[in-house]
Amino acid sequence: MAGVSSVPLAAPNPSWFSPKILLTMFCIINMLTYIDRGTIASNGVNGSSRTCTESGTCTSGSGIQGDFDLSNFEDGVLSSAFMVGLLISSPVFATLAKSFNPFRLIGFGLSVWTFAVIGCGFSFNFWSITVCRMLVGVGEASFISLAAPFIDDNAPAAQKSAWLAIFYMCIPTGYAMGYVYGGLVGSNLNWRYAFWGEAILMFPFAVLGFVMKPLQLKGFAPIQSKEAPSDIETTSCETEDVEVKDGKIAMKDECNGKCSSISSRLIGSNYWDHLSRFAKDTRVLLSNKVYVVNALGSIAYNFVLGAYSYWGPKAGYNIYNMTDADLIFGGITIVCGIVGTLAGGYILDLISSTITNAFKLLSVATFLGAIFCFSAFCFKSMYPFLAFFAVGELLVFATQAPVNYINLQCVKPNMRPLSMAIATVALHVFGDVPSSPLVGVLQDYVNNWRETALILTAILFPAAGFWFIGTFLPSVDRFDEETEPDTSPTHESSTIPLLEEKTTTEATESIT
Repeated sequence: MAGVSSVPLAAPNPSWFSPKILLTMFCIINMLTYIDRGTIASNGVNGSSRTCTESGTCTSGSGIQGDFDLSNFEDGVLSSAFMVGLLISSPVFATLAKSFNPFRLIGFGLSVWTFAVIGCGFSFNFWSITVCRMLVGVGEASFISLAAPFIDDNAPAAQKSAWLAIFYMCIPTGYAMGYVYGGLVGSNLNWRYAFWGEAILMFPFAVLGFVMKPLQLKGFAPIQSKEAPSDIETTSCETEDVEVKDGKIAMKDECNGKCSSISSRLIGSNYWDHLSRFAKDTRVLLSNKVYVVNALGSIAYNFVLGAYSYWGPKAGYNIYNMTDADLIFGGITIVCGIVGTLAGGYILDLISSTITNAFKLLSVATFLGAIFCFSAFCFKSMYPFLAFFAVGELLVFATQAPVNYINLQCVKPNMRPLSMAIATVALHVFGDVPSSPLVGVLQDYVNNWRETALILTAILFPAAGFWFIGTFLPSVDRFDEETEPDTSPTHESSTIPLLEEKTTTEATESIT
């Protein structure tokens, strides 16, 4: 007699949605956000400033820098402007994930990102494009904080680092594609079209975040109006009856009233609760030695990579007279980024994914990468430079999966969004946000791109040192720890991640 599953049958839409489809979708979104960063740094979009010779002959410049007559410092500020919105909004989205469905928050963020990028194309001076870049950061914040925990929930246990590596591989790949994309569009059309093209590509994903059945994160209870305090009026979207069959995800979504609508009374009464919860959770993170040491290494690491990504093509053009600096740096970064990032994730899974092993991999890869990158800028010939720099980038990019594995595994499940958000804030505030303008100031002072590149690359050595210290710290993988309820036991999530739900469903069917 055929058994009947104890899991209720779900609506067929979206029956096509599987964990691998989720990973693919997040990878495309991640790549688009970093294509945008590479685009604004490309010579085709960023352009060159106005110059005058001793004889009095002046050129008007090109791209954003030429159109708006920007100094190197202003140009560096522009590259980092989106970080302002990202840094302010990341902790906000991470905290709101306890009150709103994280999947809907991602949809909202991507909508803001799309409209902000359109605004960049219509900007008319330095301040207008700077404001739009800040809004780009606001839109990106929701995705940065919440995407990795979703992947962590749904990746096979033996392949968590590999799945994270695939996701973070999109960072160097996106940057590199942005160099190429911005160079081609800026040279053949106009730099404004590059931003409008990005908006067109992101728009379908922003819509999907609202129309698709929302997923739930491990450690978070489904937002249900019946569990809310009686003195607060709210109607929200309840997601239940999840079924995974043949690798497909299907969810039955029941909404009372308008999905995720909240009265002004809710916002007012819960404001201080959200703030105190954020402060409490932040103190917990900052008292975690493993988390702090990992963050210090990430700050030094991203200080270098942030400046590399923005000033790299321009430095290569000036040091080695690269006529196609965008294409050369883009090509090297694509190949080394893909191979290095994937290799880092697969090696960590191979040697056993633990926090201590992740620190070992981080320290060794970064130290060797620093040696190769530093040596590369010592060569006067372009070809030895390209060979050594490629090897250095290959090693440096191997850190992407391990560093985020530590951020996700050293905290309890319901702390993961905030862990990612605070890590993002730290590495940007002290890392790549100040690095671009500071390197611009350094270059204005020394007026020698080779010296500037060598000074910058040397900062990778302290990064390796911080991660080496992490290998001696006692650490525990906390992914399977029970989440402490915020107010009452009803707030503790019993939601099972998608792949585990599949296993549970199949086991129940076989028994019945």
